[in-house]
Amino acid sequence: MKTRVLLVEDEPIIRAVGTDALEEAGFEVIEANDADHAVRILEMLGKVQVLFTDIRMPGSMNGLQLARLVHQRWPDIKILVTSGDTWPTTQQMPLEGHFLPKPYNLDVLQAEVTALLD
Repeated sequence: MKTRVLLVEDEPIIRAVGTDALEEAGFEVIEANDADHAVRILEMLGKVQVLFTDIRMPGSMNGLQLARLVHQRWPDIKILVTSGDTWPTTQQMPLEGHFLPKPYNLDVLQAEVTALLD
């Protein structure tokens, strides 16, 4: 079974490019356009190994709040957070969460997700 990545990004083009890069690396990608959508997906599926989320998104919570919620409710899910204009402090990130600044190289994205799983 392929490793599942939940990609949470409100910009459709960025979401599509990230999905393509991760699928090319052999991951199964599930897309969500905001944190609320991501939580509904996790409540229905549960079987996700990696959360890859943007920080700044519309909705009831941003990506950092989503990352903390996921870490509390689904502690086995690995977390990768990204942003082009917000750099979280260590205290803002969930334990063992990683940050990837935008714009990111697609090879680096693939390598980051793979490294989280090792």
